Amino acid sequence: MKLWILRHGEAEPHARSDAQRNLTEHGREQVRQAAAHLIGQSIDTILVSPYVRAQQTAEIVRKVLGGTPALKTVSWLTPESDPACAVGQLPDNGNVLLVSHQPFVAELISLLQYGHYRSPEPMQTASLAQLEGDGALAGCMHLRTVRHP
Repeated sequence: MKLWILRHGEAEPHARSDAQRNLTEHGREQVRQAAAHLIGQSIDTILVSPYVRAQQTAEIVRKVLGGTPALKTVSWLTPESDPACAVGQLPDNGNVLLVSHQPFVAELISLLQYGHYRSPEPMQTASLAQLEGDGALAGCMHLRTVRHP
């Protein structure tokens, strides 16, 4: 299994709520650059947070990849989500891209690599991590690359 984890691009500092913050133009460019690293990868599914900036990020990635695969919005990819609960929601196999937020992404990467949250991976806006393993289980995946804008 391959799992890519993408933090959304730079977002506006303010909106009516955190969930409604839009990407800035700089954030859109960050995402296009990150998405270029996914060209040629066989991604089966893109799972995305319901927050606007994550949705916009996923749409940009999808366009860069030629309009596939389809996006699936899931409620367990928000900044406040529990990575341990999210691991139980991940597919057992295939190639999956998650589009989400800090601190969730840093903690999820740590949990998948080490089985705990004590070594969170620093993830800037539009940082892209790739993990591989036999399945998405705590402590059972290997971090292959992290690309920062």
